[in-house]
Amino acid sequence: MSEWKARRFWTTVATRPAEGGVEITLDDRVLRTPGKQALILPTQPLAEAVAEEWRAQGELIQPLTMPLTRAVNSTVEKVVPQFEAVAAMLAEYGGTDLLSYRATEPEALIRRQAEAWDPLIDWSAQVLGAPLRVTQGVIPVPQEAQSLRRLHDRVAALDPWGLTALHDLVTIPGSLVIGLAVTQGRLAAAEAHALSRIDEDFQAEQWGSDEEAQEAAAARLLAMKQAERLWLLSRRG
Repeated sequence: MSEWKARRFWTTVATRPAEGGVEITLDDRVLRTPGKQALILPTQPLAEAVAEEWRAQGELIQPLTMPLTRAVNSTVEKVVPQFEAVAAMLAEYGGTDLLSYRATEPEALIRRQAEAWDPLIDWSAQVLGAPLRVTQGVIPVPQEAQSLRRLHDRVAALDPWGLTALHDLVTIPGSLVIGLAVTQGRLAAAEAHALSRIDEDFQAEQWGSDEEAQEAAAARLLAMKQAERLWLLSRRG
């Protein structure tokens, strides 16, 4: 039995002003989320980018080619109703941030981590007002309560679109500081991904890397770039 696939039912895609932002139309139908909720986008550039994903569809709709559409649907249906819980979950990464946990050996990896990560630890202290302790090994190191509160406040101050973008920028590298650095323009997504992979890349240099690992890394990089794009497109002014 063949799998059912959604087929294109529209000819033209357009954007137009709506109360609270910009909406998208497919012919004479207003585009809504899969749960039939209103999809009002915060900026014209984001609305146009989502609209372009719908314009680019062929006879059969291919959801995997529509990352922005999936992201904005998630914002409306998942992030908005659970905003505080999502913000709290992401803020918790500050207490176990990747940048705080360093290798115990070999010396070459220790140096590489310090050269790449220490500037971001300094940036967190100076710009975010959130100094983080650094340790060697995996034994949890407690962070200052004030630092964690400031990081939480940064996350909670975002709008739902920004919080959706921050999700992948934090959870993929395992670092709240790296994610916030992308949103603040301190890092590009590709740089952030590379910084999060110092251990993996070091091991690959020593022992080689397999095709499956390379494909997984490429998928994570793509997801971070898509999250960065959502962030940039959703900014007002």
